[in-house]
Amino acid sequence: MKKEPQNYLKTYTGKKVDPLEVQPEDITLEDIAHALSLMCRGNGQVVHFYSVGQHCINCAKEAKARGWSERLQLGCLLHDAAEAYMSDLITPIKVYMPQYYEIEDRFLKAVYEKFDLSDLSKEEWDHIMEVDRALLTYDLVELLKEPAPEEGYKVVRIPEIDYRPFEEVEEEYKAIASELLERLKGAETV
Repeated sequence: MKKEPQNYLKTYTGKKVDPLEVQPEDITLEDIAHALSLMCRGNGQVVHFYSVGQHCINCAKEAKARGWSERLQLGCLLHDAAEAYMSDLITPIKVYMPQYYEIEDRFLKAVYEKFDLSDLSKEEWDHIMEVDRALLTYDLVELLKEPAPEEGYKVVRIPEIDYRPFEEVEEEYKAIASELLERLKGAETV
């Protein structure tokens, strides 16, 4: 039996997660979808509320529009899932905190193991980061009013960035994840 942690995050579903000893069984789709739908991108410095959950949905839809596998779509949907458990810091601060990256990596490994993506190759991870960067550029211009890149956006589909209630984002996140997980599970049994 797992010992109850002394220092923990209590999740939306009631789990007590030790950030230094996170395990795949600590991770739930419900906790990820709920937390990410309530977290604002850009540390809240955006023109209107735009959640990390909505960004992740847009990443998964971008991967699908590029014709990428369901496995990569799921990887894109889950790429920020560690933030559901440890929040996020802006990159100009994170670069001074190497331990933050270590803890974030532990969470992401647990998430990807939970959802059978622990064997993502470097090439697959590079694709996921390519989509994340393309959508970050779009976010910076459209939500943070940065100048548009001269080469234009590197997205295949225009992301949905209008304000959406968190409940709607949470439900869509879970629906996309559940559908992808079901399809991937079905593909394994064929």
